Amino acid sequence: MTAVIESEEHKALRSAVAALGKRYGRDYLTRTVADGKPPTELWTEAGKLGYLGVNLPEEHGGGGGGITELSIVLEELGASGSPLLMLIVSPAICGTVISRFGTEAQKRQWLPGLADGTRLMAFGITEPDAGSNSHRITTTARRDGADWLLTGRKVFISGVDIAEAVLIVGRTEDARTGRLKPCLFIVPTDADGFQKRPIDMELNAAEKQFELVLDDVRLPADALVGDEDAGLLQLFAGLNPERIMTAAFAIGMGRYALAKAVEYARDRTVWKTPIGAHQAIAHPLAQAHIDLELARLMMQKAAHLYDTGDDIGAGEAANMAKYAAGEACVKAVDQAVHTLGGNGLTREFGLASLITAARVSRIAPVSREMILNYVSHQTLGLPKSY
Repeated sequence: MTAVIESEEHKALRSAVAALGKRYGRDYLTRTVADGKPPTELWTEAGKLGYLGVNLPEEHGGGGGGITELSIVLEELGASGSPLLMLIVSPAICGTVISRFGTEAQKRQWLPGLADGTRLMAFGITEPDAGSNSHRITTTARRDGADWLLTGRKVFISGVDIAEAVLIVGRTEDARTGRLKPCLFIVPTDADGFQKRPIDMELNAAEKQFELVLDDVRLPADALVGDEDAGLLQLFAGLNPERIMTAAFAIGMGRYALAKAVEYARDRTVWKTPIGAHQAIAHPLAQAHIDLELARLMMQKAAHLYDTGDDIGAGEAANMAKYAAGEACVKAVDQAVHTLGGNGLTREFGLASLITAARVSRIAPVSREMILNYVSHQTLGLPKSY
């Protein structure tokens, strides 16, 4: 059964991470964004305290927990106003894939650094012409003697400028059928033929987005992660944690916005009582809280299923959790800004920038429409339109 009541260990972890986040807060993240820098200080301290690698194996420097624990870390940092986007990418996706499918050499090389935060790895799946259709990925790897040559393009790849390598989703040709099948490669960011270009985003975030061009990037045989014939299994082993962690990111953001609105509604007096006494103000905030709590329950279910090895069950729950959290986050941020009125659009209160950021949770890493497609086809058994 999924434990709906958190253990004392999980409560202690939540409290400790919340204390760390509070010491940095929204002002810290706002300064790093204004300076065009990544949140290095918070990342480094979180790594030293063991929070970044809480999901990775103990024998490779991690905490021996799972996505359940890592989602708590990201949610609490988000609730403090200083979420770390690269938690989704480096330990959750890349760390999970390598710990589950990597060779012993790959684990020894990468996991300790991913766990303590001294090394970062980005993740590259999205392509300009593929969108949400991972079957249309055109980045291909072909053998050249013992090496691989990787060619293709990727877009909206987070944190490439601060990563040592990118876990790239490519495709190789099946020798028997000639069909292309997905595979995962560790690609150093300083490799010959590897080019990155920053994407000019309206979204103000500490982590930058990049377009990648891979022009016959030569990789050794051991750059391949896992079995060449098990690409989809390995790919979804990374995508389920990505959805769960995106839910945590959204829930944390929604909680932060809601807390600001509740504080304001308690203190702001326009007539004779604080505005929070009026149901037109109070009820939407209560609804936002309910929606965030419901999304968290689905996120906890998804994390539990994943951590206990139920990849199929986790796939459904992770998609539902990401959907619910994205919707709850957007509504919570919108209602928070509305509660503050004009103040909700000022830099002083720091909520307006979340309007754009909250939308990301509806779009990435998979749109809500594609999640609805997944549920309608996989869960309800309805026919496909594509």
